[in-house]
Amino acid sequence: MRETILFAAGLAAGLAVTVVVAQDADRNVVMMNHVGINVPDIPEAIAYYTETMGYREAFRLENDDGRPRLVYLHISRNTFLELQQATADRPAGFTHYGLHVANAAEAVADFRSRGATVSDANDSATNAVLANITDPYMGRIELTELPPDSLHYQAIESWN
Repeated sequence: MRETILFAAGLAAGLAVTVVVAQDADRNVVMMNHVGINVPDIPEAIAYYTETMGYREAFRLENDDGRPRLVYLHISRNTFLELQQATADRPAGFTHYGLHVANAAEAVADFRSRGATVSDANDSATNAVLANITDPYMGRIELTELPPDSLHYQAIESWN
């Protein structure tokens, strides 16, 4: 229940911020792309979100032992729920929301020019280009550039 409340609160906050940010084309924000949560049991969470909520699995990354370490579920064609395993270092609950940006390096420079604390853009295991804004109110906002070889882009394109 706590995870659901945190997810809903994070989604609402993310949507509110995205509406304001997306209205400024200079920031090259395309849209809100995903909400990330850590869950105590990924297979159990996948079952809940696919069977109860009706989301579809978009893609996953697995650990060397074959257990999922990252699972993306389609909420809609362009919007995902990101699940990761909760650990002692990563407690269960809301972790971040992700903004799809047209160009991560330009978005980093733009947000830095406005005073945000932003990491450099780096390639990820999903072939997306990621950077993170340190948000003083909720922790982290992920900037996500989606080149055609990224798992996110491929999932969006495969939607039917």
